[in-house]
Amino acid sequence: DPINVDGARETVRRIIRDGNRAADVIARLRALFSRRAFTLERVDLTEAALEVIALSLNDLQRNRVVLESELADDVPVVAGDRVQLQQVMLNLLRNAVDAMIDVDDRPRRLVIRTEREGTDGVRLTVRDAGVGLDRQTMNKLFDAFFTTKSDGMGIGLSISRSIIERHHGRLWAEPNDGPGTTFAFSIPSLGVTGADAMGLQSRPLDTGD
Repeated sequence: DPINVDGARETVRRIIRDGNRAADVIARLRALFSRRAFTLERVDLTEAALEVIALSLNDLQRNRVVLESELADDVPVVAGDRVQLQQVMLNLLRNAVDAMIDVDDRPRRLVIRTEREGTDGVRLTVRDAGVGLDRQTMNKLFDAFFTTKSDGMGIGLSISRSIIERHHGRLWAEPNDGPGTTFAFSIPSLGVTGADAMGLQSRPLDTGD
């Protein structure tokens, strides 16, 4: 049969139009974050992670995920937007759960860890025992609209990286020695970013005592 040139042209136009719409979506989402009041406060990443874990427990149990928390109680405080940082944590946890949906030959183990990074930073790590990712996929993970999920939009990790970079940090992924993938982000501590520059007072955390 002859090629339907008009039909092919319309298909290309639709792809371009949909691509432009998708690009507009990500641009608007990023603009939303940039316009949103960046609520700076003193954030203990261990405490923030515990709250995210509490919110995720039902999802973890429903998907038979074994959670191992290795949360340090001596991490330095960071200056940041608590809600946005927790959005990143929640996204990483959900991605880890999704990565283990089809795992049946080993425990679906998820490890979340907080720790000091050097002398001036804090790191949060989420490690799954999923199917893992090849190097080519790993290099595209943080590209807008790239996804390994059949029903994914491919914007979660891209926005997460934008949030972490806004906190003067970095977000990355690396393959495990065994099954699965590890995602991590690190943020400089409050002393490094500067309390005065961020409009915060250099005072002890309110412990509620």
